Formats: sequence, structure tokens, C-alpha cells
Amino acid sequence: MATDLNKLLTEQRNISTADIDLLSAAEIAKKINDEDKTVAIAVEKAIPQIAALVEKAVAVLDAGGRLIYMGAGTSGRIGVLDAVECPPTFGVSPDKIQCLMAGGEYAFVRSVEGAEDSTEAAVADLKRINLTAADIVIGITASGRTPYAVAGVKYAKEIGCATGSISTAAESEIARIVDFPIEAITGPEVIAGSTRMKSGTAQKLICNMISTTVMIKLGKVYQNLMIDVQPTNEKLINRARNILVQAAGISYDEAVAYLEKYNTVKKALFSLLSGVESLAEVERYLDRAKGHIRKALELARDDKSN
Repeated sequence: MATDLNKLLTEQRNISTADIDLLSAAEIAKKINDEDKTVAIAVEKAIPQIAALVEKAVAVLDAGGRLIYMGAGTSGRIGVLDAVECPPTFGVSPDKIQCLMAGGEYAFVRSVEGAEDSTEAAVADLKRINLTAADIVIGITASGRTPYAVAGVKYAKEIGCATGSISTAAESEIARIVDFPIEAITGPEVIAGSTRMKSGTAQKLICNMISTTVMIKLGKVYQNLMIDVQPTNEKLINRARNILVQAAGISYDEAVAYLEKYNTVKKALFSLLSGVESLAEVERYLDRAKGHIRKALELARDDKSN
């Protein structure tokens, strides 16, 4: 095992930070910042891989399937963070994008030693959520060799599920297994082996890209506005109203009235942009378009012209 770890780029020493323990706080922060600047470049090189996975994920979710992240430690927590932010931001149900983490919910806030090595737990977790061939499973692992993530995608493939991976190591074990590998090679960490740093940052950027792009392609965004936002607190209620003000050019008071009448930002915005006033008709158009507002607007224009 030690020999394998020594071969990993993320485990090697970074010559740029070999003297970091002798530096001032400001100098250490500068070193970390300099290394962080390289992460976006590594992710940029992986954009073709990210796009391929996203296209598959869009097809899976559009057909009624789910996106399942799997990971351990930092990788798992990043997957959890991305998944749990999707329901309030994009109005999807919590089961549509979710993350299974080695060690379970307790491991979100406490280290569960050895959990990442359990291949049996990975399979059991997927069976517990009734994984089917209609879903897509994405293993998140900096090294690309974490047993929990690797076993998860292996089982997913066995039952005919689409699979992807997010790693920061080149030609990793998990990348060889999955259908849609993403490899953002971030190089040696500031502190050797501390993949919560550059590797974790890259994984966060990539998860953001995946979920956000999928939601945009599914019609959860109009222009650059989150029109399926769930107004569950004062901040989000105001955001919902301001989205209508910005997208439809109406007053704040009018936005309040439209939201009271149509209950959601998307329905209110569709009515404002299409001129369709009946709530039942608004819902009919959006249902025909699978909730994609631009497609629904095209249907309404076509009906008016015929």
C-alpha cells in the first residue's frame, strides 16, 4: 500500500512549499494562494470530460433517474454539500441529486476511520437507496483508488447504471472503470498528501459545474436566474420577488401579487412572458415542456400563431 501511495502525485512533496514551516503567516498564506491559482487551470483542462458527463447526467435526470455521488472524507463531504444545496436552489426533490458517504451521516461531521476501505458498505448503501439502471453514479476520490468509491461504481456498472468519476490523479483505477471519467490533475499539495486542499478545491469546482450545468439544461434557470428557487425563508422570498422584477420588468409590488397568485416563480414568470393568465393553462404548458420555461414559451407562441 505504501508503495502505491508514493506513486500518487497528490502524495508527493511540493518543492515550492518545502520551507513553509519557516515562513510568516502572510508568507504561508501567499504560498497557499499561489498553489490555489493552479487549480482552475487543472479544471479547465478537464472541461471536455466534464461536459461529456453532464450530457449523460441530463439525459438520466430528464428520463426520471437520479444522480448519486459517492465518496469518503473530504470527497464525500464535497458531494454532500453539492447535493444538499440543489433542492433550495433549483427546486428538485432531495432524492434526485444525493450523495452517499463512507461512514454514513455521522461521517459528515466526524472522521470515521476505516470507513473508506469498506467495499461491502458501498454496495449496501447503493442497495439501500434502490439503485437502478436508470440512475448515474459518480465516484469522488482524489487518488482515484478509494475502495468505497471504486466498489460503488463497480456495482453500479454491474446493474447497468451509467457511471462517472471525479479524481485529481492521472490514469487512476476508478477512471479506468467508469464510463465518464473526469481527471483534474492538481499536482502535489501544499502539505504532502493533504487532499482537502487543492484536490478538494478542484472537486468542489467540478461538482458545482456538474450540478449547475445539469440544472440549467433541465430548464431550472432562465437567463441566469434561479427560477425554481424555493422561497423557504425571508432571503429566498425576497430573491423570488426580485427575480420576477428583473426578468419581467415589473415592480416589486407586482411581483408580490404574481407570486401570491401563481405560487411559484416559474409559473408567475411564464404568465408574465406569455400572456397566459389561467393557472391551469400555465401548468399545462409547463407540464408539456417538462418544466423548461423557454420550451413552454415556444409552445405558447406556436399555439397563438396557429
